[in-house]
Amino acid sequence: MPAACDSVLEDIEDIVSAQDLKPHERQSVRKNVFPKVRKRSSHKNIQTDDDPPSDSIIPGAQKIWIRTWGCSHNNSDGEYMAGQLAAYGYKITENSAEADLWLLNSCTVKNPAEDHFRNSIKKAQEGNKKVVLAGCVPQAQPRQDYLKGLSIIGVQQIDRVVEVVEETIKGHSVRLLGQKKDNGKRLGGARLDLPKIRKNPLIEIISINTGCLNACTYCKTKHARGDLASYPIEELVDRAKQSFQGSTAAFGWTENWRSTYSAVLIIILDPLTHSEGVCEIWLTSEDTGAYGRDIGTDLPTLLWKLVEAIPEGAMLRLGMTNPPYILEHLEEMAKILNHPRVYAFLHIPVQSASDSVLMDMKREYCVADFKRVVDFLKEKVPGITIATDIICGFPGEMDEDFQETMKLVEQYRFPSLFINQFYPRPGTPAAKMHQVPAAVKKQRTKDLSQLFHSYNPYDHKILWKVQN
Repeated sequence: MPAACDSVLEDIEDIVSAQDLKPHERQSVRKNVFPKVRKRSSHKNIQTDDDPPSDSIIPGAQKIWIRTWGCSHNNSDGEYMAGQLAAYGYKITENSAEADLWLLNSCTVKNPAEDHFRNSIKKAQEGNKKVVLAGCVPQAQPRQDYLKGLSIIGVQQIDRVVEVVEETIKGHSVRLLGQKKDNGKRLGGARLDLPKIRKNPLIEIISINTGCLNACTYCKTKHARGDLASYPIEELVDRAKQSFQGSTAAFGWTENWRSTYSAVLIIILDPLTHSEGVCEIWLTSEDTGAYGRDIGTDLPTLLWKLVEAIPEGAMLRLGMTNPPYILEHLEEMAKILNHPRVYAFLHIPVQSASDSVLMDMKREYCVADFKRVVDFLKEKVPGITIATDIICGFPGEMDEDFQETMKLVEQYRFPSLFINQFYPRPGTPAAKMHQVPAAVKKQRTKDLSQLFHSYNPYDHKILWKVQN
């Protein structure tokens, strides 16, 4: 007969009743608890209350190592999970070897990212570490063999990470993969007012929505994040205000610096304040341009509200937006990107300059649409930086298709170019298509990389003077 700790629970409710306190309730209760001061022994072999033994099964006393792969949305999720665990009492460590539990936050976009994730699971198990899995890989395919018996927290359930970690430490295997809904309508995800530990204390990453409206044939992320679900404007504005509280930022730049992502900042943080104080907001999602279409609003409306909440000297940076959802807002987007507190930067993936390849990808736009967006913004927003993505070797891509992509890059000389060799992801339509030979994909990736490194996109800034 298997031991109780070996059983797999499909949901945390199997062992946690409705009467038990939720994480945020536990935290509020903890504020009213005053620890009794004890005299510590000076003997080196006796551990103090501040450093319990690593094999302790008292929840909240363990050390946790968190590893995140992937996009800024994933990084924001990781920061939220770290914040909640730290608020409950767990120690977040950067030393994986000393950790009692590994929280692995995965990315499913490309094969190498999942390979790293799988290898990390194996390494944790070999080191007898407790493991909790998060992110898009287990959300999209929770029944994969190498995930069996392991605790999983879904992308919309990160506000319950303390519960999952606690039960995993006790020896249970727990899986929370449900969708958050309100009156049957899917929500954007966990609450935005959760505690957070930022990798960069000066930058707040806010996911404005989860999922998207597309059905790209190569995309595995859609299987994990699902259809579009946007956060209400008021919640996003409140999160931004909370993030900015208590910061004073002095920026060493002129107006022209707005188009340079790596602008120099001189930051002065008030040491007496305990608020969150950041100097930049990054908006993120699977497609920021689609924001609000499910709740009767749109991206420009949100951005104008956020701009009002941004203090003088702080900045807003927009995330990735696909061409179809920005075409109808070009005029408004140009005005927003010209605002002194908004970076003149936009990430617009083209993926291929061949209309036939775009059709096979089901990207829902043509190359002319992409060019219209880029040309308009370059004309209306002086000094704007346009970033884009290219997939090399998509199934069915011919030499002439790839040459069209090379011409596009040569024409626009994108200062930021994300070059991706195509990887067929399991369960996607593109994985069943006729594949381009690996050697050809590799060569095309190399050729495009060489083209990118052959030009100097910032030559126009030579001898450019900066005034304080």
